[in-house]
Amino acid sequence: MVAAGRAGGCFISLLMRSSWLILMFWGAQLPLHAQQYWQNGSFEGQPQDATIPVGWLACQPGTTPDILPGFWGVYQDPSEGNTYLGLITREDGSWESIGQRLSQPAVTGKCYSFSIDLAHARTYSGYNQPIRLRVWGGDARCSQRQLLYESPEINHSAWRTYAVIFTAKQPIAYITLEAYSPRSMPRRGNLLLDNMRPLRPCPRASILAPTHSADARNRG
Repeated sequence: MVAAGRAGGCFISLLMRSSWLILMFWGAQLPLHAQQYWQNGSFEGQPQDATIPVGWLACQPGTTPDILPGFWGVYQDPSEGNTYLGLITREDGSWESIGQRLSQPAVTGKCYSFSIDLAHARTYSGYNQPIRLRVWGGDARCSQRQLLYESPEINHSAWRTYAVIFTAKQPIAYITLEAYSPRSMPRRGNLLLDNMRPLRPCPRASILAPTHSADARNRG
């Protein structure tokens, strides 16, 4: 009976240890399943002007982004990988924007976040003024149903990382990145983008922390 009891105790201990390891494994895997990787979030490709990076689609008419460096006087190093993207706005009020479909729609009422590196080129073939990034979400290709984020004016040539945090007001299947200057003050400006990290649910601390709503910003 003593030997049997010891064997039973060993079996229970082994079972509990195995269950703990399984829980640890699944707990480690949950963040990986929850996050969504962008298609070519680093905007890699052969440097060319007027070229849409693989994995992205042109949204605004007249969108002819550039895969840099090497064109229009822009030669700074990427923040990640070998290339990055350049978008412009024009003095006639037109602008460039690109979009991508999410692998899984963002769920209504849920908080999400990702980060992206932004910079400004001092020289960009005359499109030299600083502008902003707008991020839109929608249920269809290039849809602008919800303004998710608007950056400050990007006037620095060194790469800086910006966090995009939003709560979906409706299911979001597409994300659009827009080069933006206020429509009341159109300008010949440029914006450089690189190293777009995965989209993931917000940590609980981020959900509880106060945030500024993109909808409250001046839309120009």
